[in-house]
Amino acid sequence: MEKTTTYKKHFLALSILLFLVIFANISLGSVAIPLKEVFKSLFHLQTDNTAWDFIIQNYRLPKALTAIMVGSGLSICGLLMQTLFRNPLAGPFVLGVSSGASLGVALLIMGAASFSGFLGATLLGTWSLVIAAGLGSFLVMLAVLAITVRVKDTMAILIIGLMFGSVTAAIVGVLAYFSPAEQLQQYIFWSFGSLGNNSWDGMLVLFICFMAGFAMSVLTIKPLNALLLGENYAKSQGLNIGKSRLIILVATCVLAGAITAFAGPVAFIGLAVPHITRQIFTTANHQILIPAVILCGAIIMLICDSIAQLPFTDYTLPINAITSLVGAPVVIWLLVRRRKLLF
Repeated sequence: MEKTTTYKKHFLALSILLFLVIFANISLGSVAIPLKEVFKSLFHLQTDNTAWDFIIQNYRLPKALTAIMVGSGLSICGLLMQTLFRNPLAGPFVLGVSSGASLGVALLIMGAASFSGFLGATLLGTWSLVIAAGLGSFLVMLAVLAITVRVKDTMAILIIGLMFGSVTAAIVGVLAYFSPAEQLQQYIFWSFGSLGNNSWDGMLVLFICFMAGFAMSVLTIKPLNALLLGENYAKSQGLNIGKSRLIILVATCVLAGAITAFAGPVAFIGLAVPHITRQIFTTANHQILIPAVILCGAIIMLICDSIAQLPFTDYTLPINAITSLVGAPVVIWLLVRRRKLLF
């Protein structure tokens, strides 16, 4: 009962913090917008400045919602992978899905050097990059799932996923070596990750993928709790290991693939947030951890995005750099404070 009360307090505190961070994220930027005006715009009240309303509705609100889905989705993926493989270093991209998306974008951008004029510009449109990344991650996902049906060893699946990542990274490296500087620079900018290039149509597609992955992750709560004690114990409890593993892998691939397609390969969040969440909640129960990582992932992603915007300046830093620079010291501090890894 005492632990339940503590968990409720943690969830309440995180929910309030998420609410505050959302408003702060929308308020901060190259143009500072008062919190009162942000509130009016979000609730469709009359604002004092129509330009502020336009900025909020068309740029900052979609970016904030994208940050929430990216942070939450990658955190869920990291939690699923760390539990399935019983490896604290497993993250959402160990299956090679992110590398597949990177390969799709690399083929599009660096292959576009063969075209010119209007056709080349059309090929490099925003939706073209999303489709290329989505196809690349989807093909790798199909390959991993096809192997999962044949290979029963969970650790073998992890190694195969890492090998897929290595192969696709090698192909990208070869393409980069022979590409002109302009195409190479464009690919590098994409690999930095970005939350601000998503339209409302893109948001809808990302939301559908996020909800599908979230629904599948909820279905795996009991299997994940059983897998914490090992596959033999899970089998003794009547768990269908193959079916549960397949659902976990599909949920991870859907979430990681969609997020990479729309936001680029965002680093650190999926690996670190599950550990931060376990340090806060001190539990291994996934019924608690899944909603907890959703809140923690969204909060950390929004904070990192606010920092990356360099408020009151016209500069924007790569989101990948900020997630690692801000998050890594937090994880180190928590682990030193607790003196052990809760896993």
